[in-house]
Amino acid sequence: MGSRFICIALILLPIMIVACEGNTNVRAVASNLERRSPVLAGEDLQVLYSGMRELAFDLYARQASGKDNLVMSPASIQIALAMAYAGARGETASQMAQALRFALPAERLHAALNTVDTMLASRNRSHPPGHHGKQRKIELSIANALWGQDGFVFQRLFLDTLATEYGSDMKIVEFKKASDEARKMINGWVADQTNDRIEELVPQGVLNELTRLVLTNAVYLDATWAFPFEAKDTNAHDFVLLDDSKTLVQMMCQSAMFPYAKGPGWQAVELAYVGGELAMLILVPDTGRYAEVEQAVAEGVIEKARISLVDRRVELGLPKFEFRSNTRLADLLRELGMRDAFDRTKADFSGMTTKEPLCISEVLHEAFIKVDEEGTEAAAATAVVMELAAALPPEDLVRLIIDRPFIFSLHDRKTGVILFLGRVLNPGQ
Repeated sequence: MGSRFICIALILLPIMIVACEGNTNVRAVASNLERRSPVLAGEDLQVLYSGMRELAFDLYARQASGKDNLVMSPASIQIALAMAYAGARGETASQMAQALRFALPAERLHAALNTVDTMLASRNRSHPPGHHGKQRKIELSIANALWGQDGFVFQRLFLDTLATEYGSDMKIVEFKKASDEARKMINGWVADQTNDRIEELVPQGVLNELTRLVLTNAVYLDATWAFPFEAKDTNAHDFVLLDDSKTLVQMMCQSAMFPYAKGPGWQAVELAYVGGELAMLILVPDTGRYAEVEQAVAEGVIEKARISLVDRRVELGLPKFEFRSNTRLADLLRELGMRDAFDRTKADFSGMTTKEPLCISEVLHEAFIKVDEEGTEAAAATAVVMELAAALPPEDLVRLIIDRPFIFSLHDRKTGVILFLGRVLNPGQ
């Protein structure tokens, strides 16, 4: 077999809710098996949900040392890496399972993720226009695709697993002789899936003649608030930064009944999207306690807040914001214990192919979020590159003007799956 290692790129992206046609001129090779209808297994799903939340909070905590806004899609990261995990074996697979919080046996894990994907897809719907006369909707799409080197031999079980549990065929491209053309095809697919919010996930130089496989996952969300803010109530307002300086933001305001919670050093409010199945939870640290509360994210403070919510009348002020984050995840994943997957001498992805050994060289993640009076649009993408080598009565008014840094979690209410997670240190950044 030889010791030369070949490169595989896996792209995982949480994408904005509009799913487009993609690259229809790309030749594809599909497994002869169709996507499996999900079988609901309550206990397995609860194990999966718990692991997904744990990973989300850990990923956030390990990126919290910077001074910038942050947004990512834990669900996208985990789904994309789960597709790579389908081809991992031995110690490489064991380390990936531990790092990614995969507590289920592989076959049941992939089946559970298939079920989650189907459940989330069921959130898609249109609602009658509200009193503004504007369309109200939930658009949520999750898409997967494989991009393989022409003539390279992949294991049938690997391809069957991705077809039956992830609904993904393999698109045939030419990495050896035309890696930049392949890169443009992949980026075009990503842009289509993200409503052009992420246009160049894979930069020049990442793919080359050693690349053999790119796995892509896309998640896109466009959701209307259940109770939109009135634009006429949006006003300029000071926002106090962590260094006590101030910046002027556009503060959206409304007074209504919201799920609300209060804990040591923080307040939390949950804003539902139309239909009530998806929501954004906003965790607002008290003045001077931001660092303390953010450190508690890894200990599950967001989940504690979520399960403590009770309806209260809240006079709410929420700043409009829009930003994106770019993150390299390889070092972070190594810290989590996923070491062998990046080691040219130890990586074992023989479940993908036995033709030439593969290893992961880098994991790239980009995410976007926009919050305004109408709702939220969010998109994200991840590329895994693999190479040859207590509450008061509801009538009591709570005043919560979010004029200081805060943390947010965009989640599915029924499952608790976190689609997007981040923080806003400066809404105008």
